[in-house]
Amino acid sequence: MADSALDLTLDGPALTAWLVDFPSESGTEKPLADAIEAALRTLPHLTVDRHGNNVVARTHLGRAERVVLAGHIDTVPIADNVPSRLDEKGVLWGCGTSDMKSGVAVQLRIAATVPEPNRDLTFVFYDNEEVAAHLNGLGHVADAHPDWIEGDFAVLLEPSDAQVEGGCQGTLRVILRTEGERAHSARSWMGSNAVHAAAPILARLAAYEPRRPVIDGLEYHEGLNAVRIEGGVANNVIPDACAVTVNYRYAPDRTAEEALAHVREVFADCEIAEFTVDDHSGAALPGLSHPAAAAFMAAVGGTPQPKFGWTDVSRFGALGVPAVNYGPGDALYAHKRDEHVVVDRITHCERRLHAWLTA
Repeated sequence: MADSALDLTLDGPALTAWLVDFPSESGTEKPLADAIEAALRTLPHLTVDRHGNNVVARTHLGRAERVVLAGHIDTVPIADNVPSRLDEKGVLWGCGTSDMKSGVAVQLRIAATVPEPNRDLTFVFYDNEEVAAHLNGLGHVADAHPDWIEGDFAVLLEPSDAQVEGGCQGTLRVILRTEGERAHSARSWMGSNAVHAAAPILARLAAYEPRRPVIDGLEYHEGLNAVRIEGGVANNVIPDACAVTVNYRYAPDRTAEEALAHVREVFADCEIAEFTVDDHSGAALPGLSHPAAAAFMAAVGGTPQPKFGWTDVSRFGALGVPAVNYGPGDALYAHKRDEHVVVDRITHCERRLHAWLTA
C-alpha cells in the first residue's frame, strides 16, 4: 500500500501509480476513500460530503451549468499485478490502471487544478462498482442524497481509450421456463419433453433481427440472445423442466418498461410456464445535443462512439442527467492480468477536460 498521504500535486501518471499502489478491491475501499476525502478537504474551493465509502466534492460558484465528473475507486481482485510498473515505452502496468484509477487520477487533478471552472463541478468517487448492483456506491448516493449529484451533464471516467462514448445500452436478463412430464426415455411417449418445448423460444431468437437506431448521431446495435440453457435429469429420463436465459441489450431510446414489454411480445406465442426477470439495468441517452455536451466534444475532439455495454451513466440517465463515458483507460484491458494504460492518454484526458472547463 502507498505509505504516504495522497498528494494532489503529483501529475496524472504519478497519481495513477499512487492509486494503483493503494489496493482497493471491492469491499475494501474505506482506506482509499479516507485518503481521497482528506486530500479534497484541503482544497478551499470545494465542499466535501461523504456517504459510506463514497466521497462527493462540489464547487458553489453560481455558474449557469453544473457538470458531474464521476469514477469508482474499487478494482477487481489483484492478480499479482500490484505494485504498479512503468516501462520504457510509457505504459503503466497494474491492477486498476485502465479500470479505472487512471480516470480517478484525472478527476483528482481537475479538482486540484481548476478552482474557478466555467461550470460548477461535482466530483463523485464511489465504491463497489465491480460487484453486485445493489452494492454500488453511486446508487447508494443517488438513493440517499440525490441532490448531491444533480447536474446538467455528467462525464463518467470509465475506460474509453480517450474517446467519447455516448450514453449506454440497457441490459435485461430474463429466464424463460418450460415444463413437461418425466418418463423413461425408452418409453418417451409416456412423458413430455420440456427441452423440446424450448425449441420455439430458440427459433424466435435465431430469427430475431435487432434494431440499429441512430440517437444523437450515434448508431447503437441491439441484441437479443440466449446466454444459457439448462435442462435434463439423467441420460435415460425425459426432462420435465428447461430454462432458457435470455439477455436483451437495448438502445437508449427505449425505457426499461418498453424493453421488458418488447421481450414479452417477442415470446408472446411461445408456451412458457414461467417468465422471470432475473436482472435489469436501464439505458442512458448520450445527451450529445445538450449545449454542455457540444462544448465538451469541441474541447476533447475526436468522433463520439456509442457505448454498447452498460455503465453507471445509466444511473445519471435515471436522474435525467445526460452523460458520456470518457476516460484514459482501454476497456479491452480491464480486469486482465496484464491490465495497463498508456500514460500519454492520462495527460491527454486531463488537458482536454481542463481546456473545456476553463475556456
